[in-house]
Amino acid sequence: MKNAVIFDLDGTLMNTLDDLCDSTNYALSSCGFPTRTYEEVRSFVGNGIRLLIERAVPPNTAKEKIDECFNTFKAYYLTHSKIKTAPYNGVVDLLKILKQLGYKTAIVSNKIQAGVDELVEEMFKGLVDIAVGERAGYKTKPDPDLVNIAIDYLNIDKKNAVYVGDSDVDVMTAKNSELDMVAVTWGFRDKYFLIKHGATTFIDTPNELLELLKQL
Repeated sequence: MKNAVIFDLDGTLMNTLDDLCDSTNYALSSCGFPTRTYEEVRSFVGNGIRLLIERAVPPNTAKEKIDECFNTFKAYYLTHSKIKTAPYNGVVDLLKILKQLGYKTAIVSNKIQAGVDELVEEMFKGLVDIAVGERAGYKTKPDPDLVNIAIDYLNIDKKNAVYVGDSDVDVMTAKNSELDMVAVTWGFRDKYFLIKHGATTFIDTPNELLELLKQL
């Protein structure tokens, strides 16, 4: 029986896309680049903010200019990450119930650690055991490095944990981490896309996870 749940953050627990889009376009405009649409930014997210910016800038942009845009994004996003961002409906209640039932919980994100800490402190304080973000010396998802930090901290056996996410990166992360994976259908990627990338188990609402955990 599963006794631990590891969650992705963006697109799984929180809808962060509006603030990510606004911050991306602020950085692009500041650096003299054309802005991107909401759907374009949606397609760029999932592999961390460095790759988000690399995908958002025009093709063949010089590294120095990408660095400038990336640094502008980081500075702006750290003070504008909670303007429109909010948990998806039912997520806070789910985390409260998991805690009451004795499940160990973690968040593992490719967002920089400072950004993860700020959002978790604001939205989920006291509801998760550990929140792991991008940090020096560790590879980001889909590499298992960050997940392994959470696994070690929770002191659990991987066979007793499930990974919950919304993207192809999450499907790969679960596979690379040797964890069962549950894909959510309310996030940044649609169900067809997730099936195409190997997802097999889905939930349409946060509450459905509670029933599913009894079956895994």
